[in-house]
Amino acid sequence: LSPDCSFTCHYRCRALVRLDCSGPPGAGDEDDGNEQALEKDTNVDEPSEWEKAELDQAQVEQRIKEYNSQINSNLFMSLNKDGSYTGFIKVQLKLVRPVSVPATKRVPPLQTGRSGPHVQGVKRRTSFYLPKGTVKHLHILSHTRASEVIDALLRKFTVVDNPRKFALFERSEKDEQVYLRKLADEEQPLRLRLLAGPSEKVLSFVLKENETGEVNWDAFTLPELHNFLRILQREEEEHVRQLRHRYARCRQKMQEAL
Repeated sequence: LSPDCSFTCHYRCRALVRLDCSGPPGAGDEDDGNEQALEKDTNVDEPSEWEKAELDQAQVEQRIKEYNSQINSNLFMSLNKDGSYTGFIKVQLKLVRPVSVPATKRVPPLQTGRSGPHVQGVKRRTSFYLPKGTVKHLHILSHTRASEVIDALLRKFTVVDNPRKFALFERSEKDEQVYLRKLADEEQPLRLRLLAGPSEKVLSFVLKENETGEVNWDAFTLPELHNFLRILQREEEEHVRQLRHRYARCRQKMQEAL
């Protein structure tokens, strides 16, 4: 357990983890508690009317000027000659389950020859929990899709898990309630940022696990699928045992009554 940003990993793997962990210890704990209290009521409906609005070139240029005049940092938006625009979005990573990253274990040589020591690299994977409140800024284009943002975030943190295990959500606060909506793969986060303005309460982005009613079995590895099959088999056997026990009790009661 790191004392600086509270990420969790195996003590031998600690030197292999590379994260931009800045800020004092314990930062964000209080916000996380407030977030859980607010996030009891969520909304995953269709985009609102302002999100569906279509802007022409003049409106885009005006919106960019208004956006840049409202921010207090150098994370400006820029209009390109071809009509597209670039800018920054901030994404908060709120992952409950651990993520997998590649690790290279240095294997010491059995013996040293005349040509010097021979070092062999073995490809391995290690898993750890990302720190609470991890935030990443991304510089993207207006036509960058939500699925591409997820891919970029996973590359930034060298996460090797399947991107379909994650989803990008838009988060907004209204009337002391938090509303969440999962973005479709084709939606453009920078366009939503421009339409909403720089306020994080009006709109912010969160990366979470892709919790849907349908399971993407193709997103799991073969060992994971084999584990699922073993778990299902054990659950089935336990369910059958309980049923047989119940019917045996009923049969016994009937025989006693006879």
